[in-house]
Amino acid sequence: MLTFFKKYKFFAIVLVVLSAIIITVIYQIMKPKVMLKIYQPADVSTELVDTTLQYVKKYHTIANFSLTNQNGQTITQDDYKDKIYVADFFFTTCQTICPIMTGHMAEIQEKLKNDDEVLLLSHTVTPEIDTVAQLKKYALEKGVNDAKWNLVTGDKKEIYDLARKSYLAAKDVPFQDYDLIHTENFVLVDKKKRIRGFYDGTDPESIEKLLTDIKILEKED
Repeated sequence: MLTFFKKYKFFAIVLVVLSAIIITVIYQIMKPKVMLKIYQPADVSTELVDTTLQYVKKYHTIANFSLTNQNGQTITQDDYKDKIYVADFFFTTCQTICPIMTGHMAEIQEKLKNDDEVLLLSHTVTPEIDTVAQLKKYALEKGVNDAKWNLVTGDKKEIYDLARKSYLAAKDVPFQDYDLIHTENFVLVDKKKRIRGFYDGTDPESIEKLLTDIKILEKED
């Protein structure tokens, strides 16, 4: 009996290894592909969504825009065509959450500096203060890479409409026209201009999840 097992020991080992490989391959084939959720206005807290969109359940995308960046260049949706990007809202004189958010955005910029598929976009909510010159000064202070990250200013109504009706990332200030409270949210946008995630821009763990989700989104596309 021992002689029999010795004789076929090699074949038994080969069979076990092949079986393990086959099982692994089958598992990988059968394993469901990880996909990020596509967010619609109806999925988001009503305080962050314009009343005209609160019941929209499909086909939501980021609206076209035309804004001006820290170098005085016009930035439109075309500059983000076929790109994944992370968007947020801030203002340069903010002393509370904005410095933390900007620091985390700079961290994302550094970690993805060699990833040409991903860009960053920060909108000021005080365009009357954040002129091109002010944004440039801020960009230099924060180490903004102009090829990767646009800080944009422009028409206040357009920016606020983007925050409320496109990115779903701001709260209204009652009884004040075109005024809002921006949130700490970073918004992940895919190559089809759809929202694929919201992340707390002040929370390091949330930033790590954002970086992980970006990799998932890149594989999806």
